[in-house]
Amino acid sequence: MSLLHQLAATIEARKTADPDSSWTAKLLAKGPEKAAEKFGEEAVEAIIEAVKGDRDRLAAEAADVLYHLLVMLAARDVTLDEVLAELARRQGTSGIAEKAARRD
Repeated sequence: MSLLHQLAATIEARKTADPDSSWTAKLLAKGPEKAAEKFGEEAVEAIIEAVKGDRDRLAAEAADVLYHLLVMLAARDVTLDEVLAELARRQGTSGIAEKAARRD
């Protein structure tokens, strides 16, 4: 099991945890909109670190982004495997061709 799969499983388990005992449970209890908001905040922080060029801070913020992405997905019952399947479906397809296909 990959580290991301382990993290996704932990997040899934926190759905039923007491919000006072877990940051993840607290975030999930606030609903998908709050999870999405927090993901957006972390993404902006990662962008800022990317622009600044601080590799260590960017790595730390990217970890936050991945965690909060998984929380946001869990809040809407989208699994990591579903996301990975979509990436697999796109593999070998030009990004330009893939974007053009979405316009149809």
